[in-house]
Amino acid sequence: MFAFARTRRFAPLFGTQFLGAFNDNLFKTSLVTLISFYGLGKETGLRPEILVAISTLLLVLPYFLFSSISGQMSTRWNKASIAKGVKIGEVLIMLLAAYGFITESVWTLMGCLFLMGIHSTVFGPVKYAILPEYLRPNELLGGNSLIESGTFLAILFGQIIGAIMVGGGIYTVIAITVLVAALGTYTSMHMPATPPQDPAQKIQLNIWGSTRDLLKKAAAITPVKTSILGISWFWLVGSIYTTQLSTFAKHYLGDSEALFSVLLAMFSIGIGIGSILCAKISHNRLNLRLVLVGASGMAVVGVLLAIHTFGLPPANPNTTVWQFLSSGEHYYLLGLLVLIGFFGGFFSVPLYTWLQTSSSDSFRAQAVAANNIINGLFMVIGAIVSMVILFATDSLGLLFLLLALGNLGMIYYLTRLSPDLLSRQDDEA
Repeated sequence: MFAFARTRRFAPLFGTQFLGAFNDNLFKTSLVTLISFYGLGKETGLRPEILVAISTLLLVLPYFLFSSISGQMSTRWNKASIAKGVKIGEVLIMLLAAYGFITESVWTLMGCLFLMGIHSTVFGPVKYAILPEYLRPNELLGGNSLIESGTFLAILFGQIIGAIMVGGGIYTVIAITVLVAALGTYTSMHMPATPPQDPAQKIQLNIWGSTRDLLKKAAAITPVKTSILGISWFWLVGSIYTTQLSTFAKHYLGDSEALFSVLLAMFSIGIGIGSILCAKISHNRLNLRLVLVGASGMAVVGVLLAIHTFGLPPANPNTTVWQFLSSGEHYYLLGLLVLIGFFGGFFSVPLYTWLQTSSSDSFRAQAVAANNIINGLFMVIGAIVSMVILFATDSLGLLFLLLALGNLGMIYYLTRLSPDLLSRQDDEA
């Protein structure tokens, strides 16, 4: 089923996107760790939590500013050439970051984080819009499942290793981030060239105007609009869980970064398993009813997680990860996190495939760019709503409960928007 994964049509793309997501999180996590625990940026007079919030904003902001332009670029030019240029740029960014690490210049490093956000923004339309050009129709669902699972595992490994490698010193951080960028450049050089979908596509540098026009075009195509809203809901759910698992671990399990890593690993592994199994169950055909299965599963398991959270006592701050894993009662919690991720894979993979197949060749890259903009908007909304709920109630269980029930509201809205979700099952993806 995944025989294509070893071919030049897919392996270089997968390696390039995996290493890019991995390095994004390596760099960001190492920077946040240095700010939070090693005093980087103290000369600015800003509290560490403020600097961390700024770092998150700088990584996400390019998605709002430059996604429309990146979609136009991927429509006008050879996507493989864009990927190569982006990866060469990543090496240069990491070399600039090396200077920032050596001089302990927090603003230089923040600037590099913004540049890495631009790097990811430009590469986003490439990696999803190029898949239908590389893969056969009956391979597309499997390709999306591998890209999806690979992305979350890259995020997981990047966060874990990024925090650990800081302990090895600044030059360890520099060596690893530059090496990963160089490896990503190497894999991008093996991506087969693709013809431009529309060489006459104009690059509209007016950020506000190009973004507005892009979103209007995407909203006018019902399957594209529906898939974008569904994918963005998935990223809202994922961002809230992955962000709040740190708070969850601290309040209910033990004040340990290792415990947070275990919880994050369960969620990410669940997404990987769910994404791949979704493709296998579908037999390489786009079955949109699996979207409803995924949303329903996230709702039911999310409610169970909320109920479990309501019943947990305060944490013993001295609990180690080994003590946590040696207690059988905690495996119920770990199982719930795996299942939430698992159903998230069922929810998102068909939607990504639907976004690609319902877009024309000349609009596909721009549809992916529109998706990236709305993804970022939903994640920002998720962060704001989480802060409001936690500030008003100080109840993580209530936040999880509302998030779980939100899946039911999303099912209702998406099926009203596109009844195809209830009945459509294509012969091929």
